Parts: sequence; structure tokens; C-alpha cells
Amino acid sequence: MTQDHLLAATDREEALSRAYVQAVAAGAGYLVATRDFDRDGIDCEIKAGGHMRPALGIQLKATVNLGECRDGCYRYPLKRRNYDWLRGPSQAPRLLVVLALPEQETDWLSVSAAQLVMRRCAYWVSLADAPETTNQTSVTVLLPEVNRLDIASLRKLMDQSRTGFIR
Repeated sequence: MTQDHLLAATDREEALSRAYVQAVAAGAGYLVATRDFDRDGIDCEIKAGGHMRPALGIQLKATVNLGECRDGCYRYPLKRRNYDWLRGPSQAPRLLVVLALPEQETDWLSVSAAQLVMRRCAYWVSLADAPETTNQTSVTVLLPEVNRLDIASLRKLMDQSRTGFIR
């Protein structure tokens, strides 16, 4: 088979993380606004209507190496720069969303006449008020297994966003 793809594997991971968030937001009835440039740790914003017009800033990541859940959490190494951006003060709450993908790329996505299937799911965490770190390169972030990003959890997050603080 000819290798004619233009996107590297990491580009495809990013594209699928964007598609995942777009699909979940669409299912919840929310709008996703993407950024042309990621200059402050946010790849997209999810916006809702209603009282206070809430929004969430989202930093997207994807990995085939999320590993096993230990003590109710997955561990993800996040670049120090991104960690600092996500833990800093912001008018709209900011979340890290990590899409866990199967190890084999051929298992990431399947399409048939009956269904469109993206395997595995994404988890979120708020780093608001997270402690400073002395590590210069990366910080291991804990992603609680209960923080699966789905339609119900996104609606709850958006309700919490109306207060400006995610729990």
C-alpha cells in the first residue's frame, strides 16, 4: 500500500483529540471554537448559552501510552510550560483533556455503514491552584478515572464553569 498520508502519527492523534471533543460538545449542544495559534496553553474553547454564557478553555493531548489506572488515576507527563499555563489564574476555567488511544493505530478509528467508532476515551483534570513545581521539564499529572469526558460530565463541567471554578 502506498504511504501517501501527509500527517505524522502525532498529528493524527491531535486531529482525533479535536474530533473527540467536537463530538462530545456537539452531543451536549455546545459550540467548539478552535484557536489558530496555541500561545497560552489553550487549543480550543467550549462555549454554552444560557445564564452567564459559560466557557471552558481546553488543552488537548492524546497518547497511546496512558498506561494502567493505579489508585483511581492515570498518570500523564505534561510539559512544565503547559502545567504552568493551566494552573494559573484565568477568567474561564481551563482543563487538560487527554485522549487515550489504543496502542495500534489501526484500532483508533473504524467506519462502517452502521457506525463510526473511536476506541477508548478522554479524561479531564483541572489544574487550577495546583502547586508550583521545581521540575524544569515535565510534571506528572493525575487524571482521575472518574473524570471521563462524556456528554454528562461536560454538561456538569459547564454548570460549574458558571461559577468560575471546576471541582
